[in-house]
Amino acid sequence: MDPITAAALAALAGGLGGEAGRQAWQGLTALVRRPFGRAATQGTQGDGTPQVSSGELEVAALAGDPTDPMRAQVLATALGVRAALDGEFRVLLDEWWQRAQASYSGGDVHNSISGGTQNGPVLQGRDFSSLTFNMTRTTASSEGD
Repeated sequence: MDPITAAALAALAGGLGGEAGRQAWQGLTALVRRPFGRAATQGTQGDGTPQVSSGELEVAALAGDPTDPMRAQVLATALGVRAALDGEFRVLLDEWWQRAQASYSGGDVHNSISGGTQNGPVLQGRDFSSLTFNMTRTTASSEGD
């Protein structure tokens, strides 16, 4: 499984990625709310080992302040630990991460305008659709005729 970076989690929590990012964040939220694949109680587990976070508190904390890199790192760590201990969660988290990366990674955009004067609208960006330009051409009027 590719590691889930704190930066990617913060970006998703902050709404970057538009609708795809929002859906990815909702998917993660639903995933961490799933019951643990093994017994988990408050405090310690039956064998005395510390309880592992489901990730719910960390998701809520990052959603509350997506600009806090520590919250993002804490969530990334919680997800990694839970995935290491819960095989079913690991598989589901890996599937979620693959989908999130595919929809989130928009690629780099490099815009360049060269070669003289542009006589019309110039758009720079990525993934435009359904654009309409209503343009009227005006002629220079001669003054003093």
